[in-house]
Amino acid sequence: MKLYYSPGACSLSPHIVLRELGLEFELVKTDIRAKKTENGDDYFQINPKGQVPALLLDSGDLITEGVAITQYLADTHQDKGLAPAAPSIERAKLVGVLNYIAAEYHKSFSPLFNPMASDEVKAFALGNVKLRLDYLEKELSDGREFIMGDKFTIADAYLFTVTNWVNHVGLKLVDWINLANYSKRIAGRPAVQAALKAEGLI
Repeated sequence: MKLYYSPGACSLSPHIVLRELGLEFELVKTDIRAKKTENGDDYFQINPKGQVPALLLDSGDLITEGVAITQYLADTHQDKGLAPAAPSIERAKLVGVLNYIAAEYHKSFSPLFNPMASDEVKAFALGNVKLRLDYLEKELSDGREFIMGDKFTIADAYLFTVTNWVNHVGLKLVDWINLANYSKRIAGRPAVQAALKAEGLI
């Protein structure tokens, strides 16, 4: 397998999952602005969307979008317990959390990383990020270890990845102490440490 990634981007989520599962894979660093891989290949020829992550399977099939990739990986390695089996209420709840992270939390950061966005747009986006942080802070106020309860899932890989961006947009994660402590716990996992090191983030 090959995982096309950009350091610190949302591709960190499937990267963490691959390491949590103990799978063999190749990392291919990708410049998503230039749309080139580290070998100089045209990334559009690999993934027409031009975005990371993308997972190229040994079969030649390509899976794009982090939520799709991590669910596929978890479902094909159910014995590792990174996602409840479907159909089930637990799986529906997991999908709900993944969708919230993708559609609300993740997307609220986009204008803040866009050099063309105006100050007004960025201020509005920052307000949206704070609202999402407030919600997540409350979700974690019951003392749970992971976002779904007492077990690490693919949702934690994604939530940790996006939460890592907070300190890069003029906010301080420590202002959301439950989320800050959660992020610290996830960061301490061996697979997460390995992924961060491989991407040059620590």
